[in-house]
Amino acid sequence: MAKIKSQKTPWPTKDAMQQIYEKNLWGGIENEFYSGEGSHNPEIVEPYVSCVQSFLKSFQQPLTVCDLGCGDFNVGQHLVNFSKQYIAIDIVPDLIAHNQEKFKADKLAFKCLNIVTDELPKGDCVILRQVLQHVSNKEVQEILQKLKSFKYLILTEHLPVGDYIPNLDIISGQGIRLKKQSGIDILKAPFNFKIKKESELISYQLEDGKSRIVTSLLEIY
Repeated sequence: MAKIKSQKTPWPTKDAMQQIYEKNLWGGIENEFYSGEGSHNPEIVEPYVSCVQSFLKSFQQPLTVCDLGCGDFNVGQHLVNFSKQYIAIDIVPDLIAHNQEKFKADKLAFKCLNIVTDELPKGDCVILRQVLQHVSNKEVQEILQKLKSFKYLILTEHLPVGDYIPNLDIISGQGIRLKKQSGIDILKAPFNFKIKKESELISYQLEDGKSRIVTSLLEIY
């Protein structure tokens, strides 16, 4: 499906994300949707998928999963069959239309929503995979307020190795906080997100040795 040029909207994050896909700022080839190496590198994707599948399979009654910022769905497609219902959400209309054409399953639904301003579907488990790292602290706070109705959060963030100052603010867009030797930690100020329990599921250290992609499971009150 050919990508349509974006129009100005009151959502600056939407404009930024549309531009990323239109101009292939995360890689890929022209006129194809591509969510970056973090969603396509087998060394990153395969252990993640295996780990999340194991978590989802551990429930006798399958969970309803909300995938916030599903991107090109190269990762999420491997999780659908382990859910009761899988609701994949992104802010870019053309991307969602493309995914609806490419990926079809009885349990699967795609929705075009702004997870900062729109009401989220109800579910048991929310997946946020390298999403918060791209948005401002104000938007992170708005998103976190909506997660309190879920039981579980599977959160993936790209973080510096070693000591770092968490949650330095950025302008929403292509970049992340690594440029400031920072990263998202929702349990620390200014977010101070309250949870019952946190456990690290998997960590992948990049070749430069300066950063790692960390996936954690959080049980929410």
